[in-house]
Amino acid sequence: MAVPETPRPVKAPSYLDAAIPLLALVVLVGASVTLFGLDAINGPMQVSMILSAMVAVAVILKNGHAWEAIARSGQKGVSTVVGAIFILLAVGALIGTWNMSGTIPTLVYYGIKLISPAWFLPVAFLVCSGISLSIGSSWTTAGTVGVGLVGLASMIGVSPAMTAGAVISGAYVGDKISPLSETTVLAAQLNGVELFRHIRAQAWTTIPAGIIALAAFAVLGIWQKGGVDDSIVHAELAHIEGLFHISAWNLLPLLFLLVLSVRKAPAPLAIMCAALLAGIMAAFLQPQAVAQFVAAPEQSAPVVAVKGVWLAMANGFQADTGMAQVDALLSRGGMDSMLLTIWLIIGAVTFGILVDDFGLLDKLVTPLLLRARTTGKLFASVVGTAVGLNLAAGDQYIALLLPTRLYRGEFAKRGLAPENLSRAVGDAGIVTSPLIPWNSCGAYMSAVLGVSTLAYLPYAVFNIASPILTLLLGITGWRIVRLAREDATAPVAATAQAIADGRPGVDRQET
Repeated sequence: MAVPETPRPVKAPSYLDAAIPLLALVVLVGASVTLFGLDAINGPMQVSMILSAMVAVAVILKNGHAWEAIARSGQKGVSTVVGAIFILLAVGALIGTWNMSGTIPTLVYYGIKLISPAWFLPVAFLVCSGISLSIGSSWTTAGTVGVGLVGLASMIGVSPAMTAGAVISGAYVGDKISPLSETTVLAAQLNGVELFRHIRAQAWTTIPAGIIALAAFAVLGIWQKGGVDDSIVHAELAHIEGLFHISAWNLLPLLFLLVLSVRKAPAPLAIMCAALLAGIMAAFLQPQAVAQFVAAPEQSAPVVAVKGVWLAMANGFQADTGMAQVDALLSRGGMDSMLLTIWLIIGAVTFGILVDDFGLLDKLVTPLLLRARTTGKLFASVVGTAVGLNLAAGDQYIALLLPTRLYRGEFAKRGLAPENLSRAVGDAGIVTSPLIPWNSCGAYMSAVLGVSTLAYLPYAVFNIASPILTLLLGITGWRIVRLAREDATAPVAATAQAIADGRPGVDRQET
């Protein structure tokens, strides 16, 4: 009779266990960037993330965990980014059909005519801020208007990297403070804070960071030598008009998407519907562009239109205006253009969920909490943990969830109201995510804007200023909200649970 196999004992991870996967990540990602430069995002960095995940798997297996448990954890990690994958595919399709329908060419055409290069960067920041506040989505803002603004920048002599920084800065204003933003709502809910109380707390860093960003982009716009020769501008406009019928009707897909977003339609569905609408409109408003793209004169117009929409959504639109700079701008999009980004996100999130689920991150983060003896050090620990998780886990939701779980009880114990923590994780966990190439947000922004993360990083002024400002608030104690004395002296678990449940009767005092 066979003797049942005795399960291996599971060991708690040591500090060395926790450090090995993160060191592997740093070494492999650093090597990929050193060897391949900005091209690392086109495959080498993805390999780095997968190999780092394998190193984490080896450590977890060594500690006695079963492969089945590791596989379930990896599956859970991938399932968390299914929504992001569908958004990426939908945005790829949208860029393709919006180019074919004349939506992006029209935005570029009017932009060249109306916007002075000296004021282009602050205008880009304000436009993206307004749209993101209206719809609550940084991804949708960057993937639609942001694409047109970055394309327009290169045609009027403005740095695409600076423009991408302005677009991302504006896009994250809404992601951080709009009541329609899912990350804003999540930060409030996780900390048991009423939504508009959380938004008011966020305003003390968001408004100053926005003013700093606006001033920086105004200075950059005046400082850089923007603008091109008038003859080149006229040539660009003529080549755009030569392929597309420029009309305000071409902007209807953009208006349609904004309406769907404000009405809180699911983002993948809203974006795909806007892509399909643009494709249908292209058949009526831009038949010459569709015919040139499909290049099948022997087929009927309806068949050409259907093939055009299909190809633009799958592989992107290819323009042939006769001017290389215009063609490079308008020949983009397609679901297949997002596959490298999806590969990177899957690798990064799998790594992140493994080191989180099996206690490797907790092992490294807990000492930070023990050393945070002052309010300033506590805020620094929160910011450092959130930024570190964006680096290590590659996903902003992990950087939002885990610091909340780790620090909520300590904030209650010290008499600090939960909106202090919700503001800190918002400033550090949400806003820094697009600054990291292998983070899902950084990979997305780089893919849709066509600018590498490392190139636009120095110009994402809002995203850099926000965590710095929240650190200053913690160090100085200004606008730090405290619980009433009786609540501050209550047992830690009871106080934290009361805050999490959102029960009434918890008074707050501002200092």
